[in-house]
Amino acid sequence: MKILSLDSATESATCAILDDNRILGEITFNYKKQHSLILMPMIDELFNNTGMDISDIDAFVASKGPGSFTGLRIGMATIKGLSQGTGKPFVTVSTLDSLAYNLAYTDGIICPILDALRDNVYTALYTFNNCELTRISDYTNISIDELINILKEKNCSISFVGDGVPKFKEKIITHLPKVNFAPAHLNLAKATSLGELGLKLLSNGIKDDIYASVPIYLRKPQAEREYEEKMRQNKDE
Repeated sequence: MKILSLDSATESATCAILDDNRILGEITFNYKKQHSLILMPMIDELFNNTGMDISDIDAFVASKGPGSFTGLRIGMATIKGLSQGTGKPFVTVSTLDSLAYNLAYTDGIICPILDALRDNVYTALYTFNNCELTRISDYTNISIDELINILKEKNCSISFVGDGVPKFKEKIITHLPKVNFAPAHLNLAKATSLGELGLKLLSNGIKDDIYASVPIYLRKPQAEREYEEKMRQNKDE
């Protein structure tokens, strides 16, 4: 099965083509570019360099977040459009799942962290046993201090991965001295990891409904939060 996978939930944009467990190509860009401007050209370049086109793809995989509200909508809309236009199925996978899968075969707890601003992170906890990634907590948006307090109670090794690592590494080391951190190249979302997880779902007959599939936001959009705060202030006056 040939699949096209993409993730635009974070500052980086990434897309890949996989043929079952064989990676045919992957492109990742992580430097001050709008996803709306680069995502389709990246996909086009991937097709050109592999000598393939959209008709060769059997299914699609997209990130459902959490992450950037705009980035998520762009990625989901792109995959839904490709799926509807080709009549091929698609499935969505959490960016947190794919980041944790970057550290497959790691012992102990795998803790992906995505920067959610204001010292908050998007996160979930995972283990990898018997060749399977297992999520052992809910997806959540919490402060880095809350996460550290939760992990202090875990009596096992902990490995961090994600774009929140560079920002919070020093604080984590201060409070959790015996932890591991992924190398820089694994802290980015990878369309290949996302694609492998999506391929497992598709192979088991799991697919998303184009009308029911929605991103995982975990928090309200900034505009909505600001509006609610303004209304609260007006009420208090």
